[in-house]
Amino acid sequence: MKVLVTGATGNVGRLLVDELLAQGASDVRALTVDPDKAALPPSVEVVQGFVGRPSTLPAALRSVDVMYLAPHIPTAAAACRLAAEAGVQRIVDLAGAKGDHWQAIEDAVEASGVPWTHLEPGEFMANADLWAPQIRAGDEVRDAYGSVANAAIAQEDIAAVAAHVILTEGHEGKSYELTGPTTLTRREKVAAIGQALGRDLAYIDLPYDEALTQFQKTMGEYAKWYLDGLAASVGHPQQAVPTVARLTGRPAMTYEEWTRRHQDIFR
Repeated sequence: MKVLVTGATGNVGRLLVDELLAQGASDVRALTVDPDKAALPPSVEVVQGFVGRPSTLPAALRSVDVMYLAPHIPTAAAACRLAAEAGVQRIVDLAGAKGDHWQAIEDAVEASGVPWTHLEPGEFMANADLWAPQIRAGDEVRDAYGSVANAAIAQEDIAAVAAHVILTEGHEGKSYELTGPTTLTRREKVAAIGQALGRDLAYIDLPYDEALTQFQKTMGEYAKWYLDGLAASVGHPQQAVPTVARLTGRPAMTYEEWTRRHQDIFR
């Protein structure tokens, strides 16, 4: 089975390459903008290109059985169409919750006519890097809507599920919601980071206008969209689901464990 990993330098794609090899894949092709930066294992076939530049895809898709589609909405339809023309037998895509911003990815995959499997993770634990500058500078995290709760997932777990789904049978036409093992509020997440670092961190809720000003410094034009999304989530906690453990045979990574693995972000 020849597997094409698009976005192989990305935060999930690079982990997926390693997971595929660890789970026994022997014919992996990686599509990456910068092969040198990717530092891929020597057993991996590397093709220079980007899913966002469809002209680079035909060569990468040659003889491919399964394509992992990294999420890039503007060219998702073109990438899937090219995959169908190349004879790809299945597409495993990384999208998001049904009906949200990433629904366009799933729509493009299904429209191609190629058998598919959708991966639908919620928030990434790695989004905690938004708090890293404040944590490095002191013991307070000034943010908003501390009561908003979800079950964030480690990118390592997304990659493990993706590799399993790619390499095993019985996943065609299925959508897999992916979460971490526990629903935590934003305030509890900051406390969990502090516990992993051996520090006592406080979460300070900011009024909307003050939070918007702060977010604009790091998010620019997306700050209001992000803040309004938090506001809409108040009182609607995302529940954890056992999909990661059911598919991989091991528990999903906890927030504390993720922080310990990535503590250099906060130090």
